[in-house]
Amino acid sequence: MTTAGAGSHPLLGVLLMVLATCCFAAMDNTTRYLGALMPVLLLLTGRYLFQAVVMAVWIAADPRLRFACGHPRFQTVRGLLLMITSAMSFFGLQYMPVAELTSIVMLTPVLVTLMAAWLLKERVTPLRWLLVLGAFGGALLVTRPGSGLFGWAVLLPLTGAVCYASFQVLTSRMAGLDHPLTTHFWTGFVGTAVLVPVLLASTVDITGALAAATPKHWALMTLIGALGTFGHLLLINAFGKASTATLMPFSYVQIPAAAFIGWLVFQQFPDRWALVGMAIITVCGATSAWLNVRAAAARGGNTSGTDTVPE
Repeated sequence: MTTAGAGSHPLLGVLLMVLATCCFAAMDNTTRYLGALMPVLLLLTGRYLFQAVVMAVWIAADPRLRFACGHPRFQTVRGLLLMITSAMSFFGLQYMPVAELTSIVMLTPVLVTLMAAWLLKERVTPLRWLLVLGAFGGALLVTRPGSGLFGWAVLLPLTGAVCYASFQVLTSRMAGLDHPLTTHFWTGFVGTAVLVPVLLASTVDITGALAAATPKHWALMTLIGALGTFGHLLLINAFGKASTATLMPFSYVQIPAAAFIGWLVFQQFPDRWALVGMAIITVCGATSAWLNVRAAAARGGNTSGTDTVPE
């Protein structure tokens, strides 16, 4: 997917980006709420199954689109990385407040900087190293190791951030092979193809859980799938209206949105030190994201905005 051209509408793009991040913040809070009532693995599988079915219907109904992809291995690895990122978030949300988990996952741009230096042998400027240190300093303020606030659960969003950074490095080298909506279908398909067998082989009582689900539970399960699926469709449209460099800093609206919705639903709000850490992560991460996009554009690489924030 290419960035917006001369006929772009940056303000509309920013609005769509903000709406997308709000969808993801709402999905995470809904997952945390429903995860206390239903098996998380079932919710995760349903989220990807919803996307696969909706996008399959969409592609089948539009003669301009096709299911076939140009690079199946790329789509498979990409889908697996996104699915693992989602799994770390879905399970992590059962142990950490949404705002704190979101801020840890949003370390992705600074991890991309580290991976670019390590795997791609790219030069990292002193400013980028300063942003990396600042972002990790913010993460320490949020999690405060040794305080007993979250313990081992912090490893879940950290693992998700590493997987998502790997996804972004992969995408930066191989994106543009397929239409974004075809890629969106394959994301849902790969996740479903992996998660359904895992769910069936697990100890989850699928029949019992679904039979015990109330109409409210079914509605919330559907909402999780819809927020994830259509949130990324909003992203696709956002990057068709404005450049990636313009939009990426606004992806960090997800942190305050997650905090606000978490306060409404759970009456939980980050403490003073966590707020300071989130602010540092937001500034450092948004700046790193902008620098990463600018560097990619300068070397003629991919600046696609497809799936630039976690699911």
